[in-house]
Amino acid sequence: MTAEGHLLFSVASLVLAHQLEITPEIAQGDWLHMLPGVLLASLLPDIDHPSSTLGRLFRFISIPIARLCGHRGFTHSLLALLVGVTLFQTEIPSDWPIPTDFVHAMIIGYISHLIADMLTPAGIPLLWPLRIRFCFPILRGKERKKGERFIAVLVVVIAIILPQHINFSFTHYFDKLQFNKLSFDKLPIDKLQNFYK
Repeated sequence: MTAEGHLLFSVASLVLAHQLEITPEIAQGDWLHMLPGVLLASLLPDIDHPSSTLGRLFRFISIPIARLCGHRGFTHSLLALLVGVTLFQTEIPSDWPIPTDFVHAMIIGYISHLIADMLTPAGIPLLWPLRIRFCFPILRGKERKKGERFIAVLVVVIAIILPQHINFSFTHYFDKLQFNKLSFDKLPIDKLQNFYK
């Protein structure tokens, strides 16, 4: 997918994530924080290609990654996403004023890039270092640019016509998985102690 396609698809994905209220930060986030986050991260996986938009700006990072992993290698995997999120949470100083909605939007942008590249015939190694490539080759041929724009518009239209009562928040589902906490004051501790004597 082209850089333009990734940018359009990332904004469309953010609109959809906002409508679905994926996280409270995305649902109530400031668009002035979220748009730069999603746009930046939508180009980030292509840092492994020295001719890409970010690759040309950061050749000192892009060239070594390209030599080690090649294009659409490590940076186009779930492992890269996990490593990036972990490094961001552990290595960024806590006193840096980085808004949480910006970070959540970056994750949406990165995921949107992976999904968009799966729509091309080349696909991506989502489970890298396994060589299995995931693809749904919808975008192919000379009309690919028009296809990219059409998909981005389609995602926005779907987001707009979604019913408002749908709750797709991940936190909503995690809340349902909580187990009943044991009430320790009701346990017969003295009987248990006698049992082990």
